[in-house]
Amino acid sequence: MKCLLNGIALLFLFSSSLFAAPACDRQCLAGYVTQYMDAMLAHKPEKVPVAANLKYTEDCKQIKLGEGEWTKISGLTSYRRDILDVREGVAVSFLVIEEDKSPVLYVVRLKIVDKKITEIESMAVHGQKEGMLFDTSNLQTASKAMVSFPDKTQLGTREEMIKAALTYPAGLKIGSFVKVDSPMATDAYRFENGKLMAGPGCTFFPSCDVMKTQKIPALSGITQRVIAVDEELGVVAMRMNFGPGSLLSGKGELDVWHSFKITGGLMRAAEAFCKQMPPATKSGWE
Repeated sequence: MKCLLNGIALLFLFSSSLFAAPACDRQCLAGYVTQYMDAMLAHKPEKVPVAANLKYTEDCKQIKLGEGEWTKISGLTSYRRDILDVREGVAVSFLVIEEDKSPVLYVVRLKIVDKKITEIESMAVHGQKEGMLFDTSNLQTASKAMVSFPDKTQLGTREEMIKAALTYPAGLKIGSFVKVDSPMATDAYRFENGKLMAGPGCTFFPSCDVMKTQKIPALSGITQRVIAVDEELGVVAMRMNFGPGSLLSGKGELDVWHSFKITGGLMRAAEAFCKQMPPATKSGWE
């Protein structure tokens, strides 16, 4: 009997571990973003719990914690949009911060392992000259479409959401979202650096009011990687380099941090921060 009871106890412990809460849930991941941004604002990198093997990049360059935007930030605004990947322990946050009261588009990816930040990947966009597009009037608060929690019946699997999101760079690669049959809703929209670039009300280019059928360039050199999947929000975050031909004028390439809202099997919204970079710039995370 004693052996039987011991066996049952071990079985219970084993089964409990299988269904245990993740090491860092949504609240935990969001807390790391808050702690990180508060430390940046205070210019106190020692307040950030980082691992000894931390890797930190800003604008594709590897730097030390406390350098780069850490030395420039002077304020936080009300705009913050988190994409929280509980399964992978990753938090991606799109923010508008300030430098001497001037708005700066800032996006950061944090990787959390054993209660330490092991990876920091970031980008800062200072105005239209760097971003090509720049309109913070549409970045006062996070859009309802991107931050609302859909009914669970509308959520696809992680793999299904990634597959749908990858049709976006696939369409750009050949110059057509139609040819790759990207699953875009008829009222899907896209904002880049706060500027409406596709969807209802778009006037930037002719016929840009329908995202799937709008005319787009063929960017054969585009590269991409998925950086986070928020399985509860239905949002996939992706980092891309659009490659040659991606700027409206001049030489260089567009470095893009994109995010896609995918529910009911359809892409409903896309929002991105972008920055112009010199030709052949690598992200540092290849």
